[in-house]
Amino acid sequence: MRGGSLLLLKVPPVERIADIAHTIELAIAPVFLLTGVSSILGVLSNRLGRIIDRARLLEDRLLHATGSDAQLMHDELDILKRRARLVYRAIALGTTCALLVCIVIATLFGAALFDMTITKVIAAFFIAGMVAMIGALMIFLREVFFATASLRIGPDHR
Repeated sequence: MRGGSLLLLKVPPVERIADIAHTIELAIAPVFLLTGVSSILGVLSNRLGRIIDRARLLEDRLLHATGSDAQLMHDELDILKRRARLVYRAIALGTTCALLVCIVIATLFGAALFDMTITKVIAAFFIAGMVAMIGALMIFLREVFFATASLRIGPDHR
């Protein structure tokens, strides 16, 4: 109706709906990736929490420690500090990866919605996200190696 108070809604053609459906299919893989990244972030957060809890316990015990016990506690606190820094960096890179994957998903939909061809931009964000995840996993592995190397088990751990 021209000039009338009713607005006519334009129904998208079948091809447009197919394009959006295809975009949703493309976005599913990054969504699964996002689920994996969030699982890794959960593991890293738990590790950081355990490191912080152990450091707080040692700091409380250090108030009453003397001599070699105090030195052992200082040494362990130094190790925990290094481990916490590594886990923090891995969390930062993992979070960066998650953000980049979200940008990939949003860009996919934006490109489909506005009929834009920006495949290189989407690829660049995805590659950057994967580089961030590789970095996070490498740092995580380094922290695990460091934690294992500094492990003291048994009565002869002094």
